[in-house]
Amino acid sequence: MDSVQAGPEPLLLPQRPRLTQHNLCVPICWTLGRARLYKAVGTPQPSTTTLASVPCQPTEKLSMTSQHMETLGQFKITAWEEENFQGKRCEFLMECPSIMERGFRKIRSIKVETGPWVGYEYPEYQGQQFILEKGDYPRWEAWSGNSGYRTEHLLSFRPIKCANHSDSKVTLYEGENFQGRKFELTDDYPSLQAMGWGNKEVASIKVNAGAWVAYQYPGYRGYQYVLERDRQNGEYKKYSEYSTQAHTNQIQSIRRVQH
Repeated sequence: MDSVQAGPEPLLLPQRPRLTQHNLCVPICWTLGRARLYKAVGTPQPSTTTLASVPCQPTEKLSMTSQHMETLGQFKITAWEEENFQGKRCEFLMECPSIMERGFRKIRSIKVETGPWVGYEYPEYQGQQFILEKGDYPRWEAWSGNSGYRTEHLLSFRPIKCANHSDSKVTLYEGENFQGRKFELTDDYPSLQAMGWGNKEVASIKVNAGAWVAYQYPGYRGYQYVLERDRQNGEYKKYSEYSTQAHTNQIQSIRRVQH
């Protein structure tokens, strides 16, 4: 009896990767009823909708680390080009170093849906900074508060990932490089002088836990400085490190970042 020889094994083709929320990358931009997806990977076209999906730029595969995948969904912000949530809009889940690279001229109104963020007046996280916690910011006055610094638009922003309102600690120092008298805080202080800090200046700060926002004047007014444990190792050795445009070492109120 002749022996039957087995033929070559069939070639197995790799399966097409399954689409999940983790291999999609936002922001999603809207322009007069037309949705545009930036850098989307394998995004299916909507079947029954009045919104036409049009790529804003050539699609490209983004390298996403496990850290990025873990933080997706924890932070979401929607930005508009005009005041009162008008004009072109864009949703973000991650940092944006330059809004102009997304086809915007400026950002003039914002809705923070999840997570705290910090916005900047210039690209690449430069210039005056403004804390953006959950809520609506229809005009520049909403994010600048009583700062007395008129910034009518924002050009970059990023999430604040280390905020922990229930577990926050910061140490203020009278001298630079953590020298001199110190003052440890675990709560919000609308007036540092009223709570025992003897002068209007804070020369250096060490964030031991969480994220804080310090203000130039009492009552959470004046220039804002967002101070985080996971940036600069939480160490701000001199006032010029509080912000790229810190004009003074005056800090007279400080509070924990809400999340």
